[in-house]
Amino acid sequence: MTALFRTLPLIALLALAGCASSQPTYLDDGEQGLSIDCSGEANSWASCYEKADDSCAGTGYRIIGTDGTPSARDSDKTLGLDVGNYKTRSVVVVCK
Repeated sequence: MTALFRTLPLIALLALAGCASSQPTYLDDGEQGLSIDCSGEANSWASCYEKADDSCAGTGYRIIGTDGTPSARDSDKTLGLDVGNYKTRSVVVVCK
């Protein structure tokens, strides 16, 4: 039982840390793109765009669409921070 309590913080940290991930996808017109997921507290929209740049090997990319959790209103924040709300972020890009 104590082993569980020792590993619980580590599991929580790994769940929050996460990294952006990408997978191939096809658009309605048949063009191949990348679906990039950068959800989680430790990521940001910047991590989505960094992953897109890395995945496209520096050739550039065109953003097809984005989807994500809207930012919290100031009145919903605790001491100015958006605490405890899981953020979802994804972007679909096509490499140039």
